[in-house]
Amino acid sequence: MATQHSRSAARLMMAPAVVLLLGWMLVPLVMTLYFSFRNYFPLRPDRAPSWAGFDNYVRFVSSSAFWPSVQTTLIIVGGVLVITVLLGILLAILLDQPMWGTGIVRIMVIAPFFVMPTVSALVWKNMFMDPVNGLFAHLWRFFGAEPVSWLSDASVTSIIMIVSWQWLPFATLILLTAIQSLDSEQLEAAEMDGAAPLSRFRHITLPHLSRAITIVILIQTIFLLSIFAEIFVTTGGAFGSRTLTYLIFQRVLESQNVGLGSAGGVYAIILANIVAIFLMRIVGKNLDA
Repeated sequence: MATQHSRSAARLMMAPAVVLLLGWMLVPLVMTLYFSFRNYFPLRPDRAPSWAGFDNYVRFVSSSAFWPSVQTTLIIVGGVLVITVLLGILLAILLDQPMWGTGIVRIMVIAPFFVMPTVSALVWKNMFMDPVNGLFAHLWRFFGAEPVSWLSDASVTSIIMIVSWQWLPFATLILLTAIQSLDSEQLEAAEMDGAAPLSRFRHITLPHLSRAITIVILIQTIFLLSIFAEIFVTTGGAFGSRTLTYLIFQRVLESQNVGLGSAGGVYAIILANIVAIFLMRIVGKNLDA
């Protein structure tokens, strides 16, 4: 049993890491808040920094591209979550079955998660979605259909496909770990009682996966709200694929005003917190079950 002295020693040893972590998070946040109330042009020496008040916030939110970018962000996040969770459950169940070369198959399934976003986006753009020489174009022609210009005619769908391919291994790995922790005696007892496979999945496996699904959704949402590299490499924010993060990038480039981009960053933080609170209320209750 831990004594007061040992607990104090543990806090003392953890203090440097906690202070460093707080500084790592708080310093950029405070600087973002500070610059959001100023006009700051680091690349334009002819423009002196000045106090802007809430002008940067008003300019950013009054832009005609603001609400469409928020909508696009939520659509991409929601689409990726649905695909990765559903396919992740399916892949996790398949990988849990005894088969030859299970280890190799699992490594191949997990491998895309370790590919850099820019690399995977370039692969999808040039090898799969190119309307002339892409794999999808050849497949469409094989069936007698006209190839689709994915990155222009279905830009948001293309981004969802690319990002889902990247995050599917993460969801599969978490869900596979949860399935392997399931007590096999419950499934055997249900099978002996005559329960169908679908019924066993619905009443035993799926409830057991609820916490793992919650973790997958929460962690992925945190990262998906800041998608940038995939859009920069493929569509460049055109054809309705501009997210809030990419809009911030464009506004900083256009105005060269760090203050305007910082105001957009504050809006992004607010959006992330709203989504996180919503998920914690709707989905996060499974953690307490």
